[in-house]
Amino acid sequence: MQGVVKSYDPGSGDGVVLCDTNFQEYELAADALVGSLFRMLRQGQRVIFDLDEQTLATRLRLGSEIDMGTPGFGGIPDIPVQPY
Repeated sequence: MQGVVKSYDPGSGDGVVLCDTNFQEYELAADALVGSLFRMLRQGQRVIFDLDEQTLATRLRLGSEIDMGTPGFGGIPDIPVQPY
């Protein structure tokens, strides 16, 4: 799933992610940042995440523009090679 960080408290680790597809809000699981590149989050930051058994957002990670489905980033265009 993909979405944006709605809120995050670096002291407690509590936070909420807003899902892009269904506009549901998901609270962060206690292990949401474990093993990720993130040490903290900022409001509005785009993330990819999974849901655990309790429907908490977990395994937060960065995604490329292609992963996020950003318009205009469908792939790498063919670039002609100029001979030397």
